[in-house]
Order: sequence, then structure tokens, then C-alpha cells
Amino acid sequence: MPQQTPLYQQHLAAKAKMVDFAGWEMPVHYGSQLEEHHQVRRDAGMFDVSHMVVLDLAGPTVTDFLRHLLANDVARLNPTPGRALYSCMLNERGGVIDDLIIYFMNDNGYRMVVNAATRDKDLAWITQQAAAFEVSIRERDDLAMIAVQGPNARDKTAKALGEAMTPAMTLEPFFAVESAMMCGDELFVARTGYTGEDGFEIMLPAAQAGNAWKALLAADVAPIGLGARDTLRLEAGMNLYGQDMDEDTSPLEAGLTWSVAFEPAGRDFIGRAALDAQRETSPARKLVGLVLNGRGVLRAQQKVLTSAGEGETTSGSFSPTLGQAIALARVPADASGACEVEIRSKRLPARIVKYPFVRHGQPCIAL
Repeated sequence: MPQQTPLYQQHLAAKAKMVDFAGWEMPVHYGSQLEEHHQVRRDAGMFDVSHMVVLDLAGPTVTDFLRHLLANDVARLNPTPGRALYSCMLNERGGVIDDLIIYFMNDNGYRMVVNAATRDKDLAWITQQAAAFEVSIRERDDLAMIAVQGPNARDKTAKALGEAMTPAMTLEPFFAVESAMMCGDELFVARTGYTGEDGFEIMLPAAQAGNAWKALLAADVAPIGLGARDTLRLEAGMNLYGQDMDEDTSPLEAGLTWSVAFEPAGRDFIGRAALDAQRETSPARKLVGLVLNGRGVLRAQQKVLTSAGEGETTSGSFSPTLGQAIALARVPADASGACEVEIRSKRLPARIVKYPFVRHGQPCIAL
């Protein structure tokens, strides 16, 4: 049986269409995926992301452990608590086991958020690697998580949660965090998100989630389902694990070189040797954006034909903001310009572009 988040009854009350997602009953939409997408781009919407896995890691060698475990370097977060970092967790071949956000709490403690679909393998891998370090790992299944995103997210969240949000109002986007209090319980408020818009991701005790959700509804923050979350993240050019990257894809091939800290040279993180070898020869593939020139639907795993050879779409959808079909695709490193995508045995013209496609509600590409 799928699990239910602390906000399950709120979704039913809003007449959400529920689906099984990574073993959780989650809302795919509340009536119109298209309207929900525009709501986030133009105003403010909220997502139940309580299915995500929250881990608290602590111990005297936790920083050393994370510098070994992750491709990005958590030393960049010290010495100021309340900072966050995006990173990939790699296998020895340089493939991506998962992508995640890591938050620096204090010298002996960090909070990590990983994907729900990879929970079991992530926990197994992290526990295995932690055996050589003095580190404790605690899964925070007592917490719920609500993301509020959109150009009016800050004002409406402040209106809904009042003084609880005051410390977070001046946080720097996108990677800063702050603790706050609501009804005597601590909130963990981060200026992170998965839409390309301003906003917050709020972790709070599960027992308080319903009250926070209702307060946000009263402030005209609309509930948003998984369907719009996917088109929003695609427009923002954000990778989805299992589609745009996986254990056979390195960060260098997934457009995530920026998330790998190769300096200092002496930091021996898992997968480093494989990435160093790939850098010497240059990756044969790269991740690009695609825009379909005419009508049609772009989906994952469609063949892409370029002057430099064949590639494949990794994610694709209709972009509500642009009014065109867009995709992320992995293509030969020398590919550029015009290309074709094979859709239902037909080759349709498209062009390779630099993503993101949309940021802060505005197109980033020439239409």
C-alpha cells in the first residue's frame, strides 16, 4: 500500500487527483495542471513534498565524511550555519547515485534531503560509507515539508505564517536557511526550490503541517500537483533523477559540472578518479535544451539526430510558458544548431538551445 503524507486529507479536501509516486499517494493535479503551472509562474503556489527523505547527520567527523561522500565540497558552507549546497552523490565510476541538497547546521551537524524514489539505495550507500567515520544518521520521518514558490511567494508566506517567517524574509536566494518558531515548534525554512521561481521550502513537525497548509490557503496560495512541478522544473532546466541522470551518467555528462568541487586537488571524494579521467579526454556527450520548431510532443527517450551524430531526449513536455514543446537531451559533445527529433517514426525539425528555458517567469531563449 502506498504511504500517505501528513497532508493527505488536505489533498482529498481540495479534490486532488491522487497517484502512486515512489510509493506515496501524491496529488498529480487539483483540476488543471496548466492553470497550476501558470499560478506558480505568475503568483504563488505550494507543493506537498513531504515524501522527500530528510536525514540529519551528526558527529565529530561528519564534515570529513561528507567531503568524501559528495562531489561538491561542504567545506564551502563553513563556518556560517544556515547555508545550503546542491550536490551529486557518486559511485566509483562517477555515475550519479542521487542528487541532493545538504544544509549546514553547525560544526557537528548537517541536514540532507534526498529523493523519495531512491530512499532505500541512498540510505544503504550512505550507511555503508559512514562505517569508517564517527557519524550518526537519523531519518526525520517526523517532519513534513511544504514548498511555496512563485513571484509572490515571500509576501504570501509572510502573511500566512506571520512572525514565524520574519527571520527568513531577508534570506539570500537560493541557498540559505533559517530556523523559526510556529506554535512552539521549530520550522526549518530554506530559500531553495525546484521551479526556477523565488520561494521557500519549509520543514516542520508533521503535526503542524495541516495548520500551515490551511494558513497558506487562506493567504491565496494555491495547491500545486506533481504534474505542474515537472513542467516547471523542466522549463527551469533542472535535472530529474532517473531521467536526466542516473548511475551510468556522470555530472559532466548531465550539465552539472558546476556542482563538482575539483578544488582542492587533494580532496578524494568518491568517483573523483573517474571524473578526472573523463575531464582529461572530455566527455563524449553533453546535456542540451531542445525546442521543437513546429507542432508535436517531446517526451523522454526520443531519438535526436544531429550533424555530429545521434542523441536522445531525457525529459520532454509542452512548455506552458513558451507555448512550445521543449526537452532536455543528451547529444554528442560537438552537436549544435538545427537537429531533428524522431516522433512516431517521423523526423520533426528542432533546434539545440542553452537552457534554462524560463527563469523568474520570463523566457530565456529566443522564440
